[in-house]
Amino acid sequence: MASIKFRLRSKLNKNVPIKVRIILGRDKQDLELNTGFTINPKDWNTPEKGNTKKGDDLPKQNTPENKGLFKNLKKLESFLYDSINIDMGESVVIDAFWLDTKINECFERVVKNDTGLLVNHTQYIIDNASTRTVGQNTGLSKETIKSYVSFKKVVVEYQQAIKKQIQFMDLTAPFIEKFKIWMLTRKKYAKNTAGRKLQMLKTICIDAEKNHEIPVTPYSKIIQHFGESNKDRYIQTLSFGELEQIKNVDLSNTEYLNNFKKENPELTKGLIITPESVNNARNWILLGCEIGQRGGDLLKITNENIRYKGNTIYIDIMQQKTNKNVTIGIIAPHVIDIIENQLPKEVPHQKLNDYVKVVCKMAGIIEVVKGYKLNTETNRKELGMYPKHELIASHCFRRSFATNYYKKIPTAVLIGITGHSKESLFLTYINERENKDSNADLFMKFYSDLHKDKTPEMKVILNTGTK
Repeated sequence: MASIKFRLRSKLNKNVPIKVRIILGRDKQDLELNTGFTINPKDWNTPEKGNTKKGDDLPKQNTPENKGLFKNLKKLESFLYDSINIDMGESVVIDAFWLDTKINECFERVVKNDTGLLVNHTQYIIDNASTRTVGQNTGLSKETIKSYVSFKKVVVEYQQAIKKQIQFMDLTAPFIEKFKIWMLTRKKYAKNTAGRKLQMLKTICIDAEKNHEIPVTPYSKIIQHFGESNKDRYIQTLSFGELEQIKNVDLSNTEYLNNFKKENPELTKGLIITPESVNNARNWILLGCEIGQRGGDLLKITNENIRYKGNTIYIDIMQQKTNKNVTIGIIAPHVIDIIENQLPKEVPHQKLNDYVKVVCKMAGIIEVVKGYKLNTETNRKELGMYPKHELIASHCFRRSFATNYYKKIPTAVLIGITGHSKESLFLTYINERENKDSNADLFMKFYSDLHKDKTPEMKVILNTGTK
């Protein structure tokens, strides 16, 4: 429980600073800083002992100026209470630096034209996201903007930890190393998450110098990002055999579904388990594993995305993350049936992930495998051995498509559908290494198929007459 009070530390007959004091929790952590406002003590309501009437410890409202001051202090009080509730829930360190930052945020006192501050330039990128040029496209995607917002939040939290606003010229090799260690040990980020933050930091530094002539350290332009090695990556996919299990499981028996819900209270918590709800999730699984799109794009598919050319069905999608137009041809009979007769209804992304786990367990996808599962208490993924259905989510659909069809269909064709910019990224995505012998074998197969119907050419042998 937090207590917030305002007070003066002087009774001089002239304007003196107004301080804000916060007392936190059972340990009575006591923080006090200047608010940046001043007032003459004669215009201040100092409560008498035992007097708790409204308005005490705040300016008298006897002049327009004091009324405005009263309003600002009440605004700060409300802002601090809200910030405490949010940041304590996210284990943010609340100290004098935090308090100073929040006072400045409340009244927008951050010097926004100080281009040397990392957070300022990050915010500049966010504010101008719609006009930024990326390749031949104008405007950042929603996912990219979300990443910048998340990065800025991490930077602000690190500033609170080190009690310093970060300038571009602070970004030396030792500084970056400490930042990396803080992300991995204090924040307990996965290697891939911390690596992406460093990659974004490097991108921002290069942009600051190249496009805005902001001085940066030489090291900031060569920051090495990192991630999990192949041996540390555990990706989950649904094989063709497992997809058959999902396709064939009977989800129409209401009595069975009711019993399943009773027997699996944690797995079905907050879900409405009916033939319609689980069949809707099944159709998303089967469709997703055949068209290879991200969950956000998959769930936005409607009849408007479906196009017919003769008897052929196509799905046209503009990928949100990359702004790429992709077209997928539909040939699998069960997917054609879904598209023509029971196109699934959109559900919230997280709800779909919950339903997917239910459907997979009903289909018998219960083999114990090694992988990462979210610990809801720490909000971090933990490596362990879990029943496979607990690890399946919508992001597995795209990987299943890519993995199942790899080496069966030319990689260039698969990349054109998944939207990966190059083969190396595609192979990393499915945790495969380039196999040059396999590529050569595939070429020979395609070559043989290309020439198998051709009539062999007759060869003319020159008769020299020699014996």
